[in-house]
Amino acid sequence: MKDLVQSVELGVSQRKGVNVTRPKVWLKNEVIRVGLAESLCTYVMMVFGLGSVAQVVTGQGAFGEYLSINLGFGLGVAMGVHVGGKVSGAHMNAAVSLTMCAFGRLAWKMLPVYVFAQLLGSFLAAGTIYAVYYEAIYDYCGGNLTVTGVKATAGIFATYPAPYLSLLAGFIDQVFGTAMLLLCLMALSDQKNKPAAAGSEPVAVGLLVLLIGISLGSNSGYAINPTRDIAPRIFTAIAGWGSDVFRVGNGWWWVPLAAPPIGGVLGAGLYKALVEMHHPPLSEQGEGLLKEETAPLRKQENICANVCV
Repeated sequence: MKDLVQSVELGVSQRKGVNVTRPKVWLKNEVIRVGLAESLCTYVMMVFGLGSVAQVVTGQGAFGEYLSINLGFGLGVAMGVHVGGKVSGAHMNAAVSLTMCAFGRLAWKMLPVYVFAQLLGSFLAAGTIYAVYYEAIYDYCGGNLTVTGVKATAGIFATYPAPYLSLLAGFIDQVFGTAMLLLCLMALSDQKNKPAAAGSEPVAVGLLVLLIGISLGSNSGYAINPTRDIAPRIFTAIAGWGSDVFRVGNGWWWVPLAAPPIGGVLGAGLYKALVEMHHPPLSEQGEGLLKEETAPLRKQENICANVCV
């Protein structure tokens, strides 16, 4: 196959004083490389996230509480960015991919690739956590797989609204949560503002997801991600929870599917309209910084040689 390059040697070896460098890239097709990376990083993120929920639910509080779920998803996102960040950008979220397309940062033709990869990664992660926690789930619920009630377990895999939450309030909740996600992601990547320091991007994005969870998560589990929610929901429908996963909460299932893309575009658009579009040219920005900082730096040149911001 033309997309595969057979590597004869893997790395650099020395034989009789001759250095032989072997190709490191096997897949030449960029679409396939991006799809595989996006699927894997989504899988990693979802395994850690869903696993943290499974541990809290089946352990009945003995192995963590709500905060540990937030930490699980936040750190899972950070690990996902490490896994696929340099290849696919590690969106792990269809709302992020759609927003990147809307603002010209990703070609529209790549959107189906990203969405499919995210769905696949999320579905496989749900299956993995179901297998790993199979006995724990059945011990917890006595083999009765339910979506609601005291021993409900469907919430391990997909999000469901709190009993008091209406569909309208839930829709607004998901739009707002995703808007905050994309607004802050735009800021973290804005090289003319105060972006995340080089190499710290995974931690910064993970902390952002953690922040959203501990501040905006109680209403409906802060899905803020269509592919994160629908793929595990479909898995649970197949695995034994049945069609109730689509009926509970007055048909809640479509809210985390439809609201996040709207919120993502709104949040990114808000940042662009109020901040990004008004940056001065780099030359003017540089001159301003020099006028502001040159004198103080001269006074402090003997105090500190290296400053980390």
